[in-house]
Amino acid sequence: MSFESDLKRMEEITDLLKKDDTGLEESIKLYEEATELGKKLTKTLTEIQRKVEKVTSSDEAELSTEDFDDTEDVF
Repeated sequence: MSFESDLKRMEEITDLLKKDDTGLEESIKLYEEATELGKKLTKTLTEIQRKVEKVTSSDEAELSTEDFDDTEDVF
């Protein structure tokens, strides 16, 4: 599945878990599925974050790229 379809499924699971008529056994199965999807989504986002480059400018108004530093404060 794609990231988008996994995210959509996660939203569906969340909605199902909020319903009062979802039984305990079904809730447990949904929770387990959501946990696995969460791990997969987190892994994908981490991989994307590592690939991101940020654009920087030098004093001569030249643009260049450098690897994204995930330890640097964004704000």
